[in-house]
Amino acid sequence: FTIHSSFCLRSLTSIVVTKPPELHLAHPIASQGRGQIMDDNTAKLGTLVSDGGLVNVYIWDMDETLILLRSLLNGTYAESFNGSKDVKRGLEIGKKWEDHILQICDDFFFYEQVEECNEPFLDSLRQYDDGKDLSGYDFKQDDFTTPTDDLNKRRLAYRHRAAAHKYEKGLRPLIDSETMSVLDELYNVTDEYTDGWLSSARAFLEQCSCVQEESVDGTGAIDENQSSQDVHILVTSGALIPSLVKCLLFRLDTFLRHENVYSSIDVGKLQCFKWIKERFNHPKFRFCAIGDGWEECAAAQAMQWPFVKIDLQPDSSHRFPGITPKTVSYYFAAVYGNSDADTSK
Repeated sequence: FTIHSSFCLRSLTSIVVTKPPELHLAHPIASQGRGQIMDDNTAKLGTLVSDGGLVNVYIWDMDETLILLRSLLNGTYAESFNGSKDVKRGLEIGKKWEDHILQICDDFFFYEQVEECNEPFLDSLRQYDDGKDLSGYDFKQDDFTTPTDDLNKRRLAYRHRAAAHKYEKGLRPLIDSETMSVLDELYNVTDEYTDGWLSSARAFLEQCSCVQEESVDGTGAIDENQSSQDVHILVTSGALIPSLVKCLLFRLDTFLRHENVYSSIDVGKLQCFKWIKERFNHPKFRFCAIGDGWEECAAAQAMQWPFVKIDLQPDSSHRFPGITPKTVSYYFAAVYGNSDADTSK
């Protein structure tokens, strides 16, 4: 067991995001409307640390970490098994996921309109949102264009608010039972093909969260018997809207709230990590980055956080199934020292 310390045609794989002329680098807590957001943030931090214990903040990459998609589409996952996995089958599975993701992006999350307006997180334009009631708002007739002026920034902020609302409600209100059955079957087929990668990653999240299994209405229930709640944050190199939809389709939304999903395409992972550190600026928070790429490794090193490198190779223990909260506790201990929280997982 080795500690990898950081001090160590349209498709999801070909989407190129055109950066708008003005990139909004200010985190919400440093923007206009700062007071209310700061109050909200302080209240949440107080709740998380109220029991006096440490809180682990897990900062996840998405593809080839919490889920498998890119490696299915390009064949690298199957090829790592040296012939024992059907590459064509993996490609077929990946293509089905890609089609469903893009369809839901376009149908429910305004992706055709905002594809070239990627922002690093949904609240990035919150200062432009005047709080207008959107229940009767016609998003198809508001003449939205690339947000280079305050009016279109407000229109994009409306779309982000609507997207956040839909995301927090979950997938079930958006699609019919037949489509849900198709997606459930695809999830099960994918999990079987990947030897339980999806369900194992989800079990990790559940084990570290005070969230129980999904209830009938599609929401997660809080486990009041768990003494602390670790935090899961997603920092992905994918575009923001497709990444949120991936969370819905791969059953991760129970553990990843919309405000904890970041897209690093335009700003880089280090900037996202800095925002996260600013949000959770309390001595009882400990951070660990988990992913398969060099960028998150370098960003973790710059932040002096431990980094767990995910490895696709079938004989690796640093993959799913394999890696567990207990495994990651060694990384926390290597940087922050031992704690009761480490020994209890």
